Amino acid sequence: MDLDITTCVVSPFQQNCRIVRDKASGDGVIVDPGDEPDKILAAVEASGASITHILATHAHLDHVGAVAAVKRALGVPFALHRDDFPLLQELPRHGEMFGVHGLEVPEVDIDLAEVTSIPFGAGEIEVIHTPGHTPGGVTFLFDGQGFFGDSLFRMSVGRTDLGGDAKVYAETLRKVILGLPDETVVYTGHGPDTTIGVERAQNPFLNGTISLDGREIV
Repeated sequence: MDLDITTCVVSPFQQNCRIVRDKASGDGVIVDPGDEPDKILAAVEASGASITHILATHAHLDHVGAVAAVKRALGVPFALHRDDFPLLQELPRHGEMFGVHGLEVPEVDIDLAEVTSIPFGAGEIEVIHTPGHTPGGVTFLFDGQGFFGDSLFRMSVGRTDLGGDAKVYAETLRKVILGLPDETVVYTGHGPDTTIGVERAQNPFLNGTISLDGREIV
C-alpha cells in the first residue's frame, strides 16, 4: 500500500493528528483529530484525500477533541474501541480540567472491539487492541506502517495515570507491540516517529533496562 501521510500537530499537547491517503484510490482516513478542526480540515483539502473514516487510537481529549466538528464537516463514521467509551463521555469534563472549553462528545459509529480490519482502498487497515495507556487503546496497521497513538513513543511509552493500567500495558508491550516486525514504522501520538526495531534495541521500557512489572509506566 503506497501512502501519503500528512501530520498536523495540534492542541497545547502538541499531538500528531494524521491524514493518511492511499495514493492508488485517493481514499483517506483521519487518525486522532485532537484539536483545531479548521487546521485539520484545511490539511485534508490540501491532501486531496477522500476521507472515509475518522479513527481514534484512544479517547483522551488530545486525540478526540476535534472529532465532533470534523465529523460534522465531512459526514463520515467515527471509530473507537468500546472500552474507551466511558473516557469519551468524560470529554467535556476532562477538557475543563485542562482549560479546554466546549468539547463535544461525538457519536461512535464503529466499535473497534467488533472488527479486526477496516476497508481502505484496495486493501484494509488492521485493527489491533493495545490496551494499557487506556483500556480501549488500539493500533492501526497499514501494510507495516503503524499508528500507535500514545502506546509507544520514541524511547518512551505512555503514562497510565489517566485511566490506564501499568500491568496490562506491560503485557501489551511484551506480547503485542514487541511481536511486530522490526521494520514496522511507528507513527507516534506525540513527538518523532520511529520503528519497532529501533525501540526494541534502544527503548529502556522495551529492552529490559527498566522493568515494567510492578511499577507505574510513565
